[in-house]
Amino acid sequence: MNSKITVVALIALIVVGCDREKNIEISSQSFTEKELAICKNSKCPEVTINYVEVFGDEEVSEKINQKIKHFIFNSLLLGEDTIPTAKTIQEAATGFIESYNADKAQFPDMAGEYFAEISVNEIYSSKKHICFEMRQYLFTGGAHGYGTTSFLNIDPKTGEELTSEELFKNNKEFTAFAEKKFRAEQKIAKDQSINENGFWFENDEFYLPESVGFTQDSLIFVYNQYDIASYADGPIELKIAMKEAEPFLSID
Repeated sequence: MNSKITVVALIALIVVGCDREKNIEISSQSFTEKELAICKNSKCPEVTINYVEVFGDEEVSEKINQKIKHFIFNSLLLGEDTIPTAKTIQEAATGFIESYNADKAQFPDMAGEYFAEISVNEIYSSKKHICFEMRQYLFTGGAHGYGTTSFLNIDPKTGEELTSEELFKNNKEFTAFAEKKFRAEQKIAKDQSINENGFWFENDEFYLPESVGFTQDSLIFVYNQYDIASYADGPIELKIAMKEAEPFLSID
């Protein structure tokens, strides 16, 4: 593997375990298609990946890195395959480019070149909790590209993903609170349908996205395009100040 790695930041997190202290370091890495042999002598679709890699405690760092790589591999997966077979970012990027080359050979008049932009960034950390923001934007033909934002919440002592039950004391109560905030932001009265402004909430019932982002100051919920509204409406973001959310949180 001859990929060049640019270290943008190095953050040391000290996690106190039950019987020993665990150290993990989070460093920023980057990758582009220019590092691939397949692109040395031919023009390739642009692939830009900025992500983080965890070092230190072997068991914990491996679990976290696998989750990050799984997101990247899935983002680059095209065609009929639903389960990535790539073992490295280089293999995943090569597969994306080979899919483009195959499509271009089959449809030579295809307008536009594919491209992929993927990022994974640490946006919050404490002794009990690390939050990563994961973004991807791809163009693979058609009228426009498509992007998503999601979040990965990790217990740094174990490397396991924190569930909503572990993050919140009472999901039902918090969802009711979040609906009030959403209605206020979208100017939807309490007695009006949650879909009053053209939203697509299933069964006319408010719900939160599957993942939640944590920052020092707020919780972030992102409804991606087509989740509850049209592509033209763009991503819809709901932010809740940390001070307001604290009574509902189980950690931090």
